[in-house]
Amino acid sequence: MKNQDVLENNMEYSEPTLRRLPIYLQYLKKLENKNIMFISCSQIANDLNLNPIQVRKDIESAKVIGKPKVGYELKELIVNIENFLCCHIKNEAILVGAGHLGYALLGYHGFRDFGLDIVAAFDTSPDKVGKFINTKSVFHINKLEEIIKRMNIEIGILTVPSQYAQEIADRMVNAGIKAIWNFAPVKINVKDNIIVQHENLASSLAVLSKKFDLQINKNI
Repeated sequence: MKNQDVLENNMEYSEPTLRRLPIYLQYLKKLENKNIMFISCSQIANDLNLNPIQVRKDIESAKVIGKPKVGYELKELIVNIENFLCCHIKNEAILVGAGHLGYALLGYHGFRDFGLDIVAAFDTSPDKVGKFINTKSVFHINKLEEIIKRMNIEIGILTVPSQYAQEIADRMVNAGIKAIWNFAPVKINVKDNIIVQHENLASSLAVLSKKFDLQINKNI
């Protein structure tokens, strides 16, 4: 059974739930700065334009129990969601492909809130190799296996053109990578014990475009 199927068939949570919980967490942390003590599913749903029943089910997945008439204690809810998402577990990662997307990911500090620290990047361009991108060293791709093994890295991020994705993924896995976050516009094939999360920007854009088209036609 593939990794995605395992998530979807798990009785306690699904992949859509895992995608929504970080959104709740970011929202709740903003409320924490406003000295709000309690929050309800209805308020979360209303502010995030979601279904309150779905919000309640998602939060229950994180093993949080609300209190009658007052909802959830905000700080407790934040801690429980962070624990459920394993935000307290620090994972180091490497990124291959320091182009425009890779550059942006290397500069995004929000990953650390969820326990991810990109410690190095790899590329073949003479304009990037040997330099720093947002304090991260960029190494030549020839050093990929050496650094993965030396630093005991287990997470790899792929932001390379599609024609190179499978080759780099194979090299990552052979060097000890156990999870790959794939931004390349192609599916990669790995052993069943390797976790792969595919991010297809074209698919997300297609969904956005269709929703926008439906909304426009609805208002005509």
